[in-house]
Amino acid sequence: MVDKRVKGSVRHSVDVIEYPLLWAFAKENRNNPTEAERLLWFYLSNKQLGVRFRRQHIIGQYIADFACLEKMLIIELDGGYHSFPEQQISDEQRTANLQGNGYRVIRFTNEELFNGIDLVLTKINNALYENAPL
Repeated sequence: MVDKRVKGSVRHSVDVIEYPLLWAFAKENRNNPTEAERLLWFYLSNKQLGVRFRRQHIIGQYIADFACLEKMLIIELDGGYHSFPEQQISDEQRTANLQGNGYRVIRFTNEELFNGIDLVLTKINNALYENAPL
């Protein structure tokens, strides 16, 4: 059985059996963020960029690292395992599915974040307010 939820003009389909597992995993991730997630959340929380972001937010069958539903923007942080070919294929499919549902997805490596937080925040601001290419 599929539960259809509507948020704005985007329809989210979540398998009712899968959802509790996703929810538990998302909660665990929120309670135990990576160092990179903790750093970026410091800048995204409390509407510091003018919009609300959610951490480890379920969107369809995925858990987004950070999501701004108002701007239909997802931010993903890629740790070292994202460099493996199998994971890169999975990431590309995930991004394509999310984009197919109207979301814009931007990805940053942990290294980009740690070595250039100002540039990362500039790119996020551009995506939020200028509709600049991602």
